[in-house]
Amino acid sequence: MILEQFSLEGKKAIVTGCSTGLGQGIAIGLAEAGADVFGVGMSEPTETARQIKEAGREFYSHKCNLMKQDGLDDLIAAAKEKMGRIDILVNNAGIIRREDAIDFGEQDWDDVLNINLKSLFMLSQKAARVFIDQGNGGKIINIASMLSYQGGIRVPAYTASKSAVLGLTRALANEWAQHNITCNGIAPGYMVTNNTEALRNDPERNAAILGRIPAGRWGSPRDIAGAAVFLASPASDYVNGFTLAVDGGWLAR
Repeated sequence: MILEQFSLEGKKAIVTGCSTGLGQGIAIGLAEAGADVFGVGMSEPTETARQIKEAGREFYSHKCNLMKQDGLDDLIAAAKEKMGRIDILVNNAGIIRREDAIDFGEQDWDDVLNINLKSLFMLSQKAARVFIDQGNGGKIINIASMLSYQGGIRVPAYTASKSAVLGLTRALANEWAQHNITCNGIAPGYMVTNNTEALRNDPERNAAILGRIPAGRWGSPRDIAGAAVFLASPASDYVNGFTLAVDGGWLAR
């Protein structure tokens, strides 16, 4: 039956940045589909853990500063030790810094590129090595953005990083398909998260954004969960190198 192809029963997933927002929605969605989750972040994801355990799945928490890369080996080792194997990696963790491009600072640039792109690549590389050693392939899902396609305003580093995530997703898919590893992306539209709080609190910007979204509303983390389950499941085995927009129709305008 086709619904069985969407099951993640027995799968083991790493999700970065799962304490709140999109990462939380993705982690809970994967668990509801049957996966155990190894959640990575800077704070204890208490609410995420509670909901995953209520769904009957295991949750393991791991603290790691993804703005640096020196903890990634320990992260992978801990995930393997706790779960026994790794089947899915969701690179969701990311930050945004807002400033006019003419004044944008080097430290802000480095911080954004480090977590949004460099750690994403290095963690994907380490997970892929595990997938190859295990011999059963794996699934990598990168969280991109509407700014993978557009320039944005006052977010030059974020736009650069998310544009690169879209291209890197294609590049990794090309190289690792031979190992039965798929690498796809999700480009969320305007979502109710910490990163968009300033926009939602600005009456003019909020109205302008809502006026362009055919769905007529901001998205929620729950809206991302279905796409993540699809890309993590056998139902998407022949989907590779593609970034799926979940945007309420924003790009169609």
